Amino acid sequence: MKVYVASSWKNETLQPTVVSGLRKLGCEVYDFRHPKPGDDGFSWSEIDPQWRSWNMAQFRDALGHPLAVDGFKSDMDALKACDACVLVLPCGKSAHLELGYAVGAGKKTVILGLPMNGPHEPELMYKMCDAVFGSLGELYAWAGEQLAPRVAGATTGAHAGDARG
Repeated sequence: MKVYVASSWKNETLQPTVVSGLRKLGCEVYDFRHPKPGDDGFSWSEIDPQWRSWNMAQFRDALGHPLAVDGFKSDMDALKACDACVLVLPCGKSAHLELGYAVGAGKKTVILGLPMNGPHEPELMYKMCDAVFGSLGELYAWAGEQLAPRVAGATTGAHAGDARG
């Protein structure tokens, strides 16, 4: 199963833990921090170290910068190719847009919000997703269930959804 993990650069501990854990289960995971070997992911500071002080015109111009175009393409290609999107809280606008895209594209979508990350404001629109989890164990159990039909199919020679079993 191809999984897109949507989160924030500020989520320094949980996001890498989720990426690692899903990979150990056998998932192919897209990690925006390391989208490919030798690539440390897109950062606005690569375009301009003073990016936090941009006005709207500067921001719009930066969206067309080759580094922004390449970073967007890398993320969107992975998002389009994924089977599932996992939103790891806390996160911001980009991660929520990525999750919204995945919901609209009919992909499996889940949210992970751990109590140790502080209180979470209830969000009604999370009902769009397949599940909301409060522990890594719940997330990993779900991922294992999603992988089970593929593993069983590979073992028996059948394909997931194949009536020949």
